[in-house]
Amino acid sequence: MNANEAPSTAWELAKAIVWAERRKLVAGLALLFVDRAAGFVVPIAPKVLLDEVVGRRRAELLPWIAAAVVAAALVQALARFGLQRVLGLSAELVVLGWRRRIMARVTRMPPAHLDGTQSGALLSRIMDDATAMQNLVGAELVRWTSNVVTALAAFVALLWIDWRTTLAALAFAALPGLGLDLAHRKLRPLFRERGELRAEVAGRLAQTLSGLRVVKAYAAERREQLVFTRGLHRLFRVMSRTTNRRGAMSAVAAVVSAGVTAIVIVMGGRAILAGTMSLGDFASYVAFALMFAAPLLDLPEIATRVAETLADLDRVRAVEAVAPEDDGDEAKDPLGEVRGEVAFEDVSFEYRAGTPVLRGVSFRARAGTTTAIVGPSGAGKSTMLALLMAFYRPTGGRVTIDGRDLATVKLRDWRRSLAVVLQDDFLFDGTMAENIALSRPNAARAEIARAAHAAHCDEIVRASPDGLDTVVGERGLKLSGGQRQRVAIARAILADAPVLLFDEATSSLDSESESAVRDAMSRLADDRTVFVIAHRLSTIRSADQILVLDRGVLVEHGTHDELLARSGRYRALHDAQFGAAPLREHGHVAAAAPERAGG
Repeated sequence: MNANEAPSTAWELAKAIVWAERRKLVAGLALLFVDRAAGFVVPIAPKVLLDEVVGRRRAELLPWIAAAVVAAALVQALARFGLQRVLGLSAELVVLGWRRRIMARVTRMPPAHLDGTQSGALLSRIMDDATAMQNLVGAELVRWTSNVVTALAAFVALLWIDWRTTLAALAFAALPGLGLDLAHRKLRPLFRERGELRAEVAGRLAQTLSGLRVVKAYAAERREQLVFTRGLHRLFRVMSRTTNRRGAMSAVAAVVSAGVTAIVIVMGGRAILAGTMSLGDFASYVAFALMFAAPLLDLPEIATRVAETLADLDRVRAVEAVAPEDDGDEAKDPLGEVRGEVAFEDVSFEYRAGTPVLRGVSFRARAGTTTAIVGPSGAGKSTMLALLMAFYRPTGGRVTIDGRDLATVKLRDWRRSLAVVLQDDFLFDGTMAENIALSRPNAARAEIARAAHAAHCDEIVRASPDGLDTVVGERGLKLSGGQRQRVAIARAILADAPVLLFDEATSSLDSESESAVRDAMSRLADDRTVFVIAHRLSTIRSADQILVLDRGVLVEHGTHDELLARSGRYRALHDAQFGAAPLREHGHVAAAAPERAGG
């Protein structure tokens, strides 16, 4: 199956997975047939024992019968060991491969899709649903095939010994078998619902654990426990329905097995009395009947596994069906060397249809200049950066880099030309050096140290005997907010990209640290195109141009001095922040409707 092609049904996905592993499956099936063939020695042995040894007094056959049984057991043992080696390891490799594949698909999903999906649900897709592959190419497939092969072979043997009794038993088993098929069809949606609920509960739990400090700060432990408990109860109700149906299937299978046994006893007993069947034939018939009945008893479990596997594959297929954000990149032009001239040309954007966030925004940022973006919360500032990072595409207009529409160049090339410091930048649970090197994994240690020094991380390095190898903890919780921000800035410095994006990069710093980091940012900005979102207007006075947004509209555009001289929106924001009497005509600026968390 093509890596970018999503199967239309779970069955198609299942067939594609099985086909990809066909060689190992053929080898496994060959071993399976050896195992089943050796297994036929045991039901044949009673016939020889009763008819030949007991009936005809041929005691010399006893050692041969015993040797045949032991030899058959050894052959089965070797075949089963080979099965585990061939298919067991193969199944684990398939699961490993599919986890990597689903992980790759998830990381390439468009941010718009990720925003509407819980991280816990995606984690469940990668780690839990991928294990469904084991049922297709591992021990479960062998179990299904083994049951089918055994039942068919036993059925042929039963027909050979006494076709009348066999057909009567089959007729009795047929109707309940249809009922089991119907129950299997009803189980699949339950398993799908169960998987979705598990992912939902896991997602909420992941959020709670991630935000546990906030939960504790607001004494909200009890509320989170109740939310989790309600999710568990919903999951329990679905599992209860699933268990009831599985139990009903098992009960039907047990009745069918008992009915078949009764038919064999009655009809077989009459055949012995009538002289049409020997005791040896009857003993073999019973042994073969047990081989035929065993799959019937196993049928509910098999049906359950099939339904569960298809439900898991449905969720895997849903991930595969999401078009990656870089879909079609192969046909796009390489970006080449970036000078850094960025332009918005009549750009409009909507997260939800009919609710504009940006409306007709146009401006040009020359290469090597600094552009500051200001405005009240919800004005669209962070949305502009999201468009610059190509997380979203404009609803109208276009964003260009060096005169080329971003939609026409390779996404990966553009992202490699960016360095980003977000308002709440993410740090991984690793060392400070590893987090800084995220932007350039192959950077030399000396380069990492220089970037850390330029971002004024010296204080963090000196505070720990491990220096740059200090572990920052999950999400950087072992560092203060200002320290986390400095590590993020060091990461951007190390990237050495021609275009820099700063979203409130100094928001978590005290005055002394802010001054130092602003100095580092200023040196970093030399000969680069820089975009800065800042609520502190003191940080952007030297910007080459300042864009003032309000309710998604670019209302003013100019330098700090030019905008102050106009006595417009920027002047109102400036005076409000620095203590001047607010201008009445601009008093509504701070009341702008929020567009999205983070603005």
